Amino acid sequence: MTRRKLNFDSLDEVIQEAQRLLASGYTRNGNWSLGQACRHMRLTIEANMDGYQWWMSITAPVRPLLRWLVLPKLLRGDSPAGLMTAGMFVPPDDMNDAEEIALLAEAVARFKGYQGRLYPHPGFGRLSHSEFERFHAMHAAHHLGFLA
Repeated sequence: MTRRKLNFDSLDEVIQEAQRLLASGYTRNGNWSLGQACRHMRLTIEANMDGYQWWMSITAPVRPLLRWLVLPKLLRGDSPAGLMTAGMFVPPDDMNDAEEIALLAEAVARFKGYQGRLYPHPGFGRLSHSEFERFHAMHAAHHLGFLA
């Protein structure tokens, strides 16, 4: 499966790329449609602000290792394909692309203005707001890279 190499400097660029894909049409080179990818990304951004399910903290003992080994690769755009995600972040098949982009844009706007506590990532732990924005932008680059 081919994947475009994307690098977003901000979450605004993510929304722009999603809207571009919607307007121009796209070829799906991975498991998810544009709407599914946007739903997944939105859920991860919202969990950052609203909290993760309690059971996701079981990864806490390995966070230092994941933060050292995996996070730098993800932030460089070398995120591996095919990793499993928690069921709560897996979108259903019947997503409406335009609706999911709009909902993602709302979540991004909320995140950008968010002043509250950000919850630690289950795998990588606590990050600053700017580090989380970079994480979410590169997470989006990974998923949108499967759409051309």
